[in-house]
Amino acid sequence: MTPTTSRPPRLRFRFPDWAGRNFRLLAAAAFVTNLGTSGAVVASAFAVLRAGGDATDVGLVAAARTVPLVVFLLVGGAVADRLPRHRVMVAANCLNAVSQGVFALLVISGEARIWQMAVLAALGGTGTAFFAPANEGMLLSTVDGAHAGRAFAVFRLGVNGANVGGAALAGALIALVGPGWVLAVDAACFALAASLRALLRVTRTAAAATPGGGLLRDLHDGWREFASRRWLWGIVVQFSVVNAVMVAAEAVYGPLVSQAELGGAGPWGAALAAFGVGNILGGFLMLRWRPRRILLAGTLCVFPFALPAVALALVLPVPLLAATMLVAGLSIEVFGVTWMLALRQEIPEDKLSRVAAYDWFGSVSMIPLGTALAGPAAGAFGLTGALWGCAGLAVLLTGAVLLAPEVRDLRRKDTTAEVAGGGPAPVVQPIPNDPPGGSGEGTASLS
Repeated sequence: MTPTTSRPPRLRFRFPDWAGRNFRLLAAAAFVTNLGTSGAVVASAFAVLRAGGDATDVGLVAAARTVPLVVFLLVGGAVADRLPRHRVMVAANCLNAVSQGVFALLVISGEARIWQMAVLAALGGTGTAFFAPANEGMLLSTVDGAHAGRAFAVFRLGVNGANVGGAALAGALIALVGPGWVLAVDAACFALAASLRALLRVTRTAAAATPGGGLLRDLHDGWREFASRRWLWGIVVQFSVVNAVMVAAEAVYGPLVSQAELGGAGPWGAALAAFGVGNILGGFLMLRWRPRRILLAGTLCVFPFALPAVALALVLPVPLLAATMLVAGLSIEVFGVTWMLALRQEIPEDKLSRVAAYDWFGSVSMIPLGTALAGPAAGAFGLTGALWGCAGLAVLLTGAVLLAPEVRDLRRKDTTAEVAGGGPAPVVQPIPNDPPGGSGEGTASLS
C-alpha cells in the first residue's frame, strides 16, 4: 500500500472583519493618490525653475493651487453632502488627472510657461476642494465605532507611508528623467485612484440635505452644526494659527537655519524624513492605544508639535533636531487619529462633509498668510525671535483649548449605537465582507 501524505493546510490571508470592501478601496486609493502627489509637489517646483522661473514664481504656482482650494472648500462640502460622495471623489480625481497630465505634457515638451503652470495648479486645487470633504465624509462613515480608531490609524499609516516613499522616489526620478515624468506618474495615480473609488458600493447616500433648500441652506446648516460645538470650532481656530506658524517654520525658517548653521539642504531633508518616520510610528501606536478621553489625549500631543521650532531657534545639532522632528511627527499623528474619532462619533453622518469642509477651511486658510509674513517677521524680530514666536503661539493656543471642558471630557464611544450624539449608526454602512471573515488623502488636515 502506498502511504498517504497529508498536505499542509493552505494559508489564506484574511482581512480583519472591520476592513470591509469600501474601507479597503478607500485605503488603496488614498495610498496611490498620495504616492503620486507627494512626488508632484517636489516636481512642480523643479519644473518652474527649469522653465526659467525663480523663487517668486515657485511661490506663485503654489499659491495658485492654494487659493481655489480655500475658495471652493465650503461649496465642495455642501456638494458632497448633497450628491453621492464617491461620485464627487471620482469627478475630482478625473479633474486632477487631466490637469496634471496636461502639466506633464507641457513640461516634457519644454513648452511650459509660468502662467500655464499656475492655471493648471489652480485646476488641481479646485479638484482638491471638492475631493477633500467628500473623502473625509466617506471615510468617517465607512467604519463602525468599535474599530474606528484602528481603522483610521491603518488608513493614515498608508497615507504617511506613501508621502515618505513618494517624496523619496520623486527626488531620484527627477534626477534621472526630469520633473515632467514625475508629474505624468501623478496624473496616472489620480486616474487609477478614480477607478478604485468608482468601485465603492454605497447602499444609501447621505445626500438628504434639505430638499429644495439649495446650496446656501446646506452651507448654513453645516455652519450651524460646526458652530454649535465649542470643542469643534475651538480646535479648528487653534489649528488655523498652529498650522500657519508651523508651516512657516518648516517651509521658510528651517531651510534658512539649515543653510546658515547646519550644513545645507541635506540636514534639513533628514529632519523632514524623521518627521515622516514619526508619523508612521504614531500610526502604529494608535493601532494599540485606545485613550478614553480622546480629545484630551490628542490635544496634549499637540504640545510637542512646537519642538522643531524650538530646536531650530536653539540651533541644536542635526541628530537632536531629527529627534525633535520624529517626536513631533509621532505626537501629531496621535492627534490626527483622535480628531477623526471625535468627528466620526459626534457629527451626524449627513453633515460630515460640510463639517469637514469648515475644518479644512480653518486648517488651510491661514497658511498662505503665515508663509507670506514669515520673511517680514524674521526681519522685525530676527530669525531666532520669529522661531520662538512660532513655538510660543502653538503652545499658548493649545493650552487655551484645554480650558474648554468639552475638550477635556469628550470620551470615546465604542459602539455604533453611540455615534453622532446617541443617534443611529451612519447610513453609509460598510458592505458585507466578500467571503466570511474577509474583507482610505491627507486627508487630511491636521485638525
